[in-house]
Amino acid sequence: MNKLGIFVNFWEQSWTINYKYYIDKVKKLGFDILEFQAQPLLEMSDAECRDIKKYADEMGVKLSYSLGLNPKYDVSNPDKAVRDGGVEYLSDIVRKIAVMEGELFSGVTYAGWGVPSYFIDEKEKEAITARSVDSMQKVMKVAEREGVTVCVEAVNRFESPVINTAKEAIAYADMVNSPNIGIHLDTYHMGIEEDNIGDAIRLVGKRLRHFHTGENNRNVPGRGHLDWDDIFKALSDIDYKNDIVSEPFLRMGNEVGYDIRTWRNLQEGLDEEKLDSEALFLLEFTKTMLKKYRMA
Repeated sequence: MNKLGIFVNFWEQSWTINYKYYIDKVKKLGFDILEFQAQPLLEMSDAECRDIKKYADEMGVKLSYSLGLNPKYDVSNPDKAVRDGGVEYLSDIVRKIAVMEGELFSGVTYAGWGVPSYFIDEKEKEAITARSVDSMQKVMKVAEREGVTVCVEAVNRFESPVINTAKEAIAYADMVNSPNIGIHLDTYHMGIEEDNIGDAIRLVGKRLRHFHTGENNRNVPGRGHLDWDDIFKALSDIDYKNDIVSEPFLRMGNEVGYDIRTWRNLQEGLDEEKLDSEALFLLEFTKTMLKKYRMA
């Protein structure tokens, strides 16, 4: 059965968190996985990282890691010095994840998170992608040594010009050509970019290594208008066995609300108790869909 998780910033409005507090929370709620941003790991000693991993193991919670790459480490940047710095930065994150015995690192790993300030046409996009691929091939050498899979996430046009669709993710992974590169899809982004979400999932097929769920407006699954029957039928069609992590963002304000561009609360009364209740709702919703399509 697929392990089910939730992204910690469903609750926390800072990218740096109290890890043990949220490990306890997701365990109590019944999730298998806690996912969080990978970059704060660089501010910890190896001993601190191992302590968090040990605590998660004791609680029976798997840890998962993602990021939106800071533009100052943009591995697709025209400036070679910036690209080289990005390769070193991503490689250091991969090593930290390996210290924590992590298996997978996902998100916008392949370019600075956000859209560049200059005009991008087809020719320029090809150049950006070529620079990114060259950089990622260097990162993947570290990932291969450390036994970490690095996933590239197809995200919407407002968050990156490089990989917006499943088809583009496949083409990018083919260019990188590493056994440790994977593809990460997210229903929120697919709802913007794909002609048909189910067909996009089937196109990726067995290469799908990580899957995020969130509604059309980043509400919790089941509260919006995405076709979840189409989505879970497609996951069943490809016999998807990997993790499913929900990544809703409901609250405006503070660091996370600003970075995600959440300019209004998506529900009323979003205190911690309400958020816990919504986390339980999305967990049960996901389990119901898995059972409906004989994935559980």
